[in-house]
Amino acid sequence: MIKPTYTIGVTGLNAIDSPGPGIAVIRGLREAASFDVRIIGLAYETLEPGIYMHNLIDKTYLIPYPSTGTDALLDRLIYIQKQEKLDIIIPNFDAELYSFMKLESRLKDIGIHMFLPTFDQFEERHKVNLSKFGKKYGINVPEGIAINDPSEIYKHIDDLEFPMMIKGKWYDAYIAYNQDQARTYFNKIVAKWGLPVVLQKFVHGTEYNVTGLGDGEGNLIAAVPMRKQYITDKGKAWAGISIDDEELLELTRKFVRSTGWRGGFELELMKSGDGKYFLMEINPRIPAWVYLAVGVGQNIPEALSLLALGQKPTSFGSYDVGKLFIRYSWDMIVDRSEFQNFSLKGEV
Repeated sequence: MIKPTYTIGVTGLNAIDSPGPGIAVIRGLREAASFDVRIIGLAYETLEPGIYMHNLIDKTYLIPYPSTGTDALLDRLIYIQKQEKLDIIIPNFDAELYSFMKLESRLKDIGIHMFLPTFDQFEERHKVNLSKFGKKYGINVPEGIAINDPSEIYKHIDDLEFPMMIKGKWYDAYIAYNQDQARTYFNKIVAKWGLPVVLQKFVHGTEYNVTGLGDGEGNLIAAVPMRKQYITDKGKAWAGISIDDEELLELTRKFVRSTGWRGGFELELMKSGDGKYFLMEINPRIPAWVYLAVGVGQNIPEALSLLALGQKPTSFGSYDVGKLFIRYSWDMIVDRSEFQNFSLKGEV
């Protein structure tokens, strides 16, 4: 049987200390059982390591930052489509999803398919709305409040107490142990991600994550939970182990069933000392550690691609428990001319 070959564009190629999901997604696509792939990288900066990983990526194009607006992004994607005939794009950053969701129907008109959350789903699970989300769906969520001025921190000390979490609307989270630290982290986050900043009650416990895939009709196609084994100073998992926890899986099924979630996702949870799970964040895309899911038998990037093309992949029934992912770094040697060529032409 001859497998079809799809050309798939992937963002998130910044495989740094706080890595984007792109390289892990591409590795999953390369191992797809139902199709072969040609991978087109979509990069925002000239030093994203994935650009130069030619064993994984066939060609890479520079695309404009989300802040430049959807018109600039659409123009660039139309150009890329004329050159490459993309079948699918898989965006992998929270901050770019809004632009891609807005362009989903227009990109489909030129032959590019995606499988993304709806606008309502994207907004409802946002950090600034997470407390309301928890109450609506009966999921334990720590008390949180969005603020726009550091003077507001003082108002919420009695309710949230120290230590408390200080979070950016897109990325970054810090534990503040006093008001001075909270103000420092507030200013740091605003300088990078803008307003609002989210204050969240700190939960003492063990960190868990679940990566999964919903079909948009309330059905869970994939779900793999893991416990973080090693965490960087930025709070990123550098090692983790797949676990068997029916309560965690049922919480994930409830999330997908209740919201009708469409696309990939990551649930970040904390298990308190009394054994209760608290939902800390919902990331509306595939996480950087998704290759663990591929390695234990659930190829989420492959299933997501099939959904984007209108197919109905079978739900994964099981996965291997007790498998570790351990992230590592290595140095690539790249000729300066290649870097200069990409910087000047925006493609390589």
